Amino acid sequence: MSKTHEIKVTARDVQGKGASRRLRHAGVIPAVVYGGDAAPININLDHNATWLAQQNEWFYSSILDLNLDGQITKVLLRDMQRHPFKQLIIHLDFLRVNENESLTASVPLHFVNEDTSPAGKAADVVVTHELKEVTVTCLPKDLPESIDVDLADLKAGDVIYLSDIKLPKGVEIPALAQGKDHDDAIVTAKLGKEEAADEAPAAE
Repeated sequence: MSKTHEIKVTARDVQGKGASRRLRHAGVIPAVVYGGDAAPININLDHNATWLAQQNEWFYSSILDLNLDGQITKVLLRDMQRHPFKQLIIHLDFLRVNENESLTASVPLHFVNEDTSPAGKAADVVVTHELKEVTVTCLPKDLPESIDVDLADLKAGDVIYLSDIKLPKGVEIPALAQGKDHDDAIVTAKLGKEEAADEAPAAE
C-alpha cells in the first residue's frame, strides 16, 4: 500500500498570467485541483518545499494529501510545467482521488538483485531495462509507490515480461487484458556479441 504525503497549500483568489507571474516571483507555485464531483479550485504551493518534494519518486506516483487550512484533499499529480532552463516549477495540476473508485497511475519499477544474478555477474552479458515504469489500475488504498522486479535468477537469453511481474494485492496491469501483443518486455539479458549482431543491419 502506498503511503500518503501531506503538502500544505493556500487558496488562490487571483488568476491570470500577470497574477501567476507575480506569485512565482514571490516563491509561490500556482496550481489547480480538479476532478470528482467538486468544482476545480485554484491553490498555491510554496516553491522551495515543493521543489524538494518533487525530487522524490513518491511525488509522482503516490497519493498526496493537500492540506488547505486543515481540510485534506487526496490527489494525484497529473501535470507539472517546468521552466525551460531555470530550476523553477511553473504550474501544477492535481486530480482528486475517490477512495472508493479505481484509479489509473504510472508506478516506477525497481530492479533488485541484478548485480548478484547470473546475468549481472557475467562480463559478456548486457542487461537492458526496457521499461522504467508501468501503468496500473487499483483502488487508492492499494496504490504502491513502486514495484520490485526480482532479477536474482536472470541469466543470458532471458526476457522478463509485464506478465512476469509479481503485483501487490488489488493491483492490475490493464495492458495485459488487451492480449499477448501488449505483454511488453521489461528486461532483456543478451550476450554482448548477440547485441552487436542485432545492431549490424542498422549500421549497414
